[in-house]
Amino acid sequence: MTHLNSPHGGTLVDLLATDERREELKKASRDWVSWDLTPRQLCDLELLMNGGFSPLKSFMGREDFESVCADMRLADGTLWPLPITLDITEEIADQVAPGEPLALRDPEGTMLAVLWLDDRWELDRESKAKAVYGTLDRKHPGVAHLFERTNNIAVGGRLEGVELPFHYDFVRLRLTPQQVRNRFSKLGWKKVVAFQTRNPLHRAHFELTLRAAREHEANLLIHPVVGMTKPGDVDHYTRVRCYQSVLDRYPTNTAMLSLLPLAMRMGGPREALLHAIIRKNYGCTHFIVGRDHAGPGNDSKGQPFYDPYGAQELMREHQEELGIEMVPFKMVVYVEDQDAYQPLDEVAEGARTLSLSGTELRDRLSNGREIPEWFTFSEVADQLRRTHPPRHKQGFTVFFTGLSGSGKSTVANVLMVKLLEMGGRPVTLLDGDIVRKNLSSELGFSKEHRDLNIQRIGFVASEITKNGGIAICAPIAPYDSVRQQVAETVRPGGGFALVHVATSLEICEQRDRKGLYAKARAGIIKEFTGISDPYEVPENPEVRIDSGVLSPEEAAQQIILYLEREGYIGASTQS
Repeated sequence: MTHLNSPHGGTLVDLLATDERREELKKASRDWVSWDLTPRQLCDLELLMNGGFSPLKSFMGREDFESVCADMRLADGTLWPLPITLDITEEIADQVAPGEPLALRDPEGTMLAVLWLDDRWELDRESKAKAVYGTLDRKHPGVAHLFERTNNIAVGGRLEGVELPFHYDFVRLRLTPQQVRNRFSKLGWKKVVAFQTRNPLHRAHFELTLRAAREHEANLLIHPVVGMTKPGDVDHYTRVRCYQSVLDRYPTNTAMLSLLPLAMRMGGPREALLHAIIRKNYGCTHFIVGRDHAGPGNDSKGQPFYDPYGAQELMREHQEELGIEMVPFKMVVYVEDQDAYQPLDEVAEGARTLSLSGTELRDRLSNGREIPEWFTFSEVADQLRRTHPPRHKQGFTVFFTGLSGSGKSTVANVLMVKLLEMGGRPVTLLDGDIVRKNLSSELGFSKEHRDLNIQRIGFVASEITKNGGIAICAPIAPYDSVRQQVAETVRPGGGFALVHVATSLEICEQRDRKGLYAKARAGIIKEFTGISDPYEVPENPEVRIDSGVLSPEEAAQQIILYLEREGYIGASTQS
C-alpha cells in the first residue's frame, strides 16, 4: 500500500482497544460517571476512533484548543484548522476528578469510549466564534450551535475506544479510512479525486467530477457527508439513494461511493482544510474544493459570510504542507445547442446557456412542476419527488406566539376547526395549557424550563408534520432562540409558519380572566411574561395578527390566506 497517500501526521490513528481490554472497560464502566453524547459529538468520536481525524488521538485539551483557534495548528505545530472538543455540563464535570474515567455513551446507553480526564476549562463562546467562524452572527449555523447548544465546560484526556457507533442504514457504504484504503489497494487505484458533497448529485456535479477525474488521470471517490449538515439540507437517506442511482453512469470501475460521518460546522475556508485532511486520511491524492466551500450562505445583513474563493486561496497557501492536491471547482453550465455541460470559460460567445437555482428546484418540487432532464437525471428527480411531495401533500406546523391573553388559543381553535372542515389531513392542536398539563407538568417557569417545554412542543409538531399531518401550536414562546430551534426541527419534514399574535399588553390585561397579570404586578407570580420577564417580539413572522382589532374568525382567515398563497391548502387539498 505504499502508493497510497500517507495519513496526516504520518500514521493512521486507531483508538479501538483490544477485545480483552474492551470487555474490561465495559464491566468497569457500570460504576463510572457517564456522558450521553450529542449527535455532533457522536460524529466527532467516530472520526477520532477510526482515524478520520488523524493525527488527533482524543478530543482536544485546552492547549491544543487555544492553539488551533489562534493559529490553525496543534500545540506541536501540526496544521489543524478547527477545534474538536467535548463539551459537557458543569454538573457532570464536577463529578469527575483528574485521572478518573468518564464513560461516553450513545443515546441508548451503549458505552462507545472512555475519556481519562486530565483537562477541564470553561469555554469562551465569543472568543471561539470570532476566531473560528470570524463572526458572532447567529445566522451562521456554527455560531448558533456554539451559543445555543454547546455546554459550558470542555474536557480533554486520553481516549480509549470500545466500539464504533453502529449504523443501521447503508451499512456497506460506511467504510472506515482503513477500509477505504484497502479497497483502493485491491482495485489498484493510485490516484483518487475525492468529492465532498452534502447535496444531491445533479448533472453539473456529475460532469465536473467526471472532468476532474479525467484531467488528473485519477479515479473518483464520491464521499458525501451523512452527519450533521446545514439546517434545511436534503436528508441523507434521500441523498444517498440519489448517489446510488447515479453511480452506474460513471465509466465502469472508475468511481466508488462511501459515506462520511462528519458533523459539519459550515466553517468556510477553515473547514475546507479539514475536509482535505480527512480525505488525505482516507488515502485520496486530490480533493475538489468548490466555490464558497462549506459556506453557510449570507449573514443577517444579506452579505456572504466568506469570500467565495477564500477556501481555494487558503488551500493553495497550505497545499504543500497538506500533502493533498487541490482541484478547484470549475463552474460548468448547460449549453443548449450542444446538449452538454461545459466549463463557463470555454463557452462560445453568444451561446445559449441554461441554469436552475436551488431555490427554483425547491419551488418546482413544492408545486409539482417538471424538473428538466438537462438539470438532473430522471432517477435523481424521482428520488427527490418521493421525499419532497408538492406542498398540498406535505404536513405543516402553524406555531403561534404571543402574550398571555393575546387570543392565541382562541384563534388556534378556530383555525383547527376550519382546517378540519376542509379535510384531507389530520389536525392536532398543541395548546400551551394542555401541553403543560400532559407533557411538561413537572416543569417550572424559569427560562430553562420554558425553553424545554417549547422544545418538547417542537418535537411533537415535527413528528406530526413529517408524517403528513397539521400541527397547530399555541404556547407563549417568549424567546426568539427557541422559536428558531423549533422551526429548524420542523422544516426538514414539511412547512412551518410562525404566527405572532401581536395584541397589546393593555388589552391582554383587560382580558385577564384568571387575574394572573394582577398577581404578577403584585409580585405574587414571579417570572411572568410581559411583566417581570421579557417577551422577545418576532422580527419576521410569516403572519402577524392583532386580536384586539380582528375577530377570531378574521384572524384565522388571515392565516388561511397565507397557507393558500404558499400552496399548503386550496383546491388541490381535496385531491
